[in-house]
Amino acid sequence: MTSTQSTAPADLRVGVIGVGQMGADHVTRISTRTKGARVSVVTDYLRDKAEEVPGQVPGCRVVDSPEELIAAEDVDAVLIASPGRFHKDQTIACIEHGKPVLCEKPLAMNPEDAYAVVQAEQASGKALVSLGFMRRFDAGYADLKDAITSGELGQISIVNCKHRNAHTLPGFVDSMMVYDSAVHEIDAIHYFLEEPISAVQAVLPTPGPRADEGQHDPMLLLFRTASGIIVTDELYVNTASGYEVRTEVVGSAGIATIGQDSGRVTTHLDGGRWGGSIPEDFRPRFVDAYDREVQAWVSAIADGTMIAERSATAWDGYLAAAACEAAEQALTTTGFVEVTTAERP
Repeated sequence: MTSTQSTAPADLRVGVIGVGQMGADHVTRISTRTKGARVSVVTDYLRDKAEEVPGQVPGCRVVDSPEELIAAEDVDAVLIASPGRFHKDQTIACIEHGKPVLCEKPLAMNPEDAYAVVQAEQASGKALVSLGFMRRFDAGYADLKDAITSGELGQISIVNCKHRNAHTLPGFVDSMMVYDSAVHEIDAIHYFLEEPISAVQAVLPTPGPRADEGQHDPMLLLFRTASGIIVTDELYVNTASGYEVRTEVVGSAGIATIGQDSGRVTTHLDGGRWGGSIPEDFRPRFVDAYDREVQAWVSAIADGTMIAERSATAWDGYLAAAACEAAEQALTTTGFVEVTTAERP
């Protein structure tokens, strides 16, 4: 009598580039909450920072450069959490080595470089690039997306977005409000409506008392899509109260709002107030979305599809870069600024 021995599939070996705040979170996420994956190699500009990881993740090693990590034989897939200016070259290197990559936003610092990534992926003949717009994996976002796609809300005319932070670091100028904050709503527009942004206008109210000198905070961006849908994005990055993201979709058959979850609601006797807790920053607000995003990425690689169903792609990263460039121009321009995009390969 012969016996067969089943062997469990080996965990996906993930290399992490950049182990600062986001990268360190991802290392912990993969090591403790992601099925079917482990962190095998890490690298960081600050070698001492990278050296801390093997003590927390048995079997992990440190290399000197992103190039060495990407080429390593014990790396099956790469997660990029380095500063944005390095994303283009590191993502293209992953494509050239045939390795799936999850790159934190932005894909690149300008539309031309983002388009170069799109072209590199197209030339490879493989879909390898996932982009870290984690809101796509938030339960509220997924529910709202499904309601729009199913036609439950009817014809969509207006989308209202709000993006609020407790505070920003010194030097957080208006352009950073576009590239670091509004970029998430820009991708949400593409995700929800499945059509490109055609134009953007900036409306700059009187700055609030906590705005840095020269900073227009709060700020309002108006987006117009290809079919004429208008999207408002209220950005307020120094509220001193916490981190809030809300989205309201106005349709002919219904109006839906997400982002108002506050956990326990308490009615107080001294004035009839009600309220809940507001997270200090984006990490507790979207921790579940990050978990789902990374798990979906790992699972997609395991089943051969490479890119998860809801994930942003390199093309989404290019569209976001083009819209951000137009939004930056709108900060110093009267009226709408057209968004210019190349043809999709």
